[in-house]
Amino acid sequence: MQRYFVDQKCWNDDTLYVSGEDTHHMVRVMRMREGDNLVAIHPEKGPALCEITKVAQDVVHCIVVSWMEEERELPVHVTIVASLGKGDKLEQIVQKGTELGASAFIPYQADRSIAKWDNKKASKKIERLQKISKEASEQSERTIVPEVQPVHTLHQLLELKEHYDHCLFGYAEKARQEKSRSLSEVFESFKHEESVLVVFGPEGGFSESEVEKLLQEGFTSIRLGPRILRMETAPLYFLSSLSYKLEEV
Repeated sequence: MQRYFVDQKCWNDDTLYVSGEDTHHMVRVMRMREGDNLVAIHPEKGPALCEITKVAQDVVHCIVVSWMEEERELPVHVTIVASLGKGDKLEQIVQKGTELGASAFIPYQADRSIAKWDNKKASKKIERLQKISKEASEQSERTIVPEVQPVHTLHQLLELKEHYDHCLFGYAEKARQEKSRSLSEVFESFKHEESVLVVFGPEGGFSESEVEKLLQEGFTSIRLGPRILRMETAPLYFLSSLSYKLEEV
């Protein structure tokens, strides 16, 4: 069944309306009509089974049939900090990371990031990434849309530490060490509803200065298995491993 995230302003108790691009998708792509059902997600109350009561040119009116109870989110809130990379790597991270349960994403201008975003480019990039996050949330039947925050510098990342229960960074050198604390052990320290900030480096890895500052500020370096992963693979490895550990075992 089709799912749509609907802004709070569009709700009035158990009635709602859908407008904008979602209306086009409902009417032109899915050919939905009066009497058809869909799932609309309220930003606070969560998902509701709804029935279409009226289809107009630019808006679709619905009524709530029943509110739904769903457990679709990870037991902990994970913010993925992804360094700027070449091509569409950040788009891949946001799309697949959303499917795997990330709560938020922060693009990071790392010392060795090949890509550079100016202010004009950054706003358009963030807007596109947020759209990708929304579409991936609908496809994977999430109950929230992960927020894509503005590009951060290292200084800004370090200032976030006090807002998270756990702050980590993926360090390739850890993969080269036979004796290192396993990722599973790190996950065992996570408690329900805690927040996790995890930073991943660019194609060339973190600079020595970045590693030094992260460690000084209390970030914990983690080992993502014995192999060296690409920048777009590392966050997905982390989220997949976390999901298995906390949701499947």
